[in-house]
Amino acid sequence: MDLTKFIDGQKQLILDTYQDLHKLAEPSWEEEKTANYLKEKLLHAGFNIQTYEGHFGFIAEMKGIKKDVIAIRADMDALVQEVDGVVKPNHSCGHDAHSTMVLFTALALSKKKFTHTIRFIFQPAEEKAAGALKMMEEGALQDVKFLAGIHLRPAMEVSFGKAAPAILHGSTASIKGVIKGVPAHAARPEEGNNPLEAAAFLIQAIRQIRLNASDHFSIKITELNGGEASNSIPGTARFTLDLRAKSNETMEKLLKNAEHTIRKVAELTETMIEFNTDEYSPAAIRNLRAIELAEYAVEAVLGKENLEPACVSPGAEDFHFYTLKNPGLTATMIGLGCDLTPGLHHPNMKFNQDALMYGTKILSKMLVEADGQQW
Repeated sequence: MDLTKFIDGQKQLILDTYQDLHKLAEPSWEEEKTANYLKEKLLHAGFNIQTYEGHFGFIAEMKGIKKDVIAIRADMDALVQEVDGVVKPNHSCGHDAHSTMVLFTALALSKKKFTHTIRFIFQPAEEKAAGALKMMEEGALQDVKFLAGIHLRPAMEVSFGKAAPAILHGSTASIKGVIKGVPAHAARPEEGNNPLEAAAFLIQAIRQIRLNASDHFSIKITELNGGEASNSIPGTARFTLDLRAKSNETMEKLLKNAEHTIRKVAELTETMIEFNTDEYSPAAIRNLRAIELAEYAVEAVLGKENLEPACVSPGAEDFHFYTLKNPGLTATMIGLGCDLTPGLHHPNMKFNQDALMYGTKILSKMLVEADGQQW
């Protein structure tokens, strides 16, 4: 079967499927309707489906001659954000597009004979940086030798009609904490211990963090809440710190320095600060063999002139947990140019949906090529 002709013939169905998934838009861990929609089409195509207790992630698989697996991962969840004054689930990160392309890659390949087992991983809760970890816990990477992902890219990163063989995301984390002081009347501040003043001290202290690191990093406060009355010193203040680093090694150093700084501020201000690290996502780990496979697929579909270099992104993706936790895994995430504006996570994000066609072709071509290799 000619995969390109098959995918071209499915164009309207691909566009309709994207619209269906876009309208479903379910938050992390609540992707029930999305998963059921995808499973129905995959079951009809003859895939074996494995579901799990407690969440809506699943895998769809076709057995090959070998039990070694080549796989593609799609994320299913939507953001929860304000759109035109209403807070609701909204697909502004492209997960509906990713699920559409991976679904039609599976459908395009469903009648083809494979040497390796092919697996499609439909993952929940990427936006919580928790879905990849859960799918690994469930055994979704068992026997996987090659893993690919795909992500829409903003127009400023990759142009429409082009694709990058890897997205080199940095590492991100949040530190969320509560500063506990002593409440008092504002007329008698000496009787209290103002947690907001401790927070001000903390803000200045984190600005002084310096690391012995060659790559970029940042740490800044993004949330501070405390107090409800102008004449009262509050008892507590809540804060969030956003941490970013280009490499996992630098993030490890940054987290240690931040934790030391918080403890020191608590000591100096005689407050109690309780905190924890949240929403951690690792940086991408570049894999040359996977990148070469992606380059082959992009060139085959779009031409060599439309192959972009690896896309360096300040954002984050929990796809990189798969490689962090499995050092021997050959994996990459393709960056798909699609004229995406104004940007990812913007409530009015839009893109050229024709990119769904060539994204599906790239994934299909890459899986076929991966199947022909020794793992």
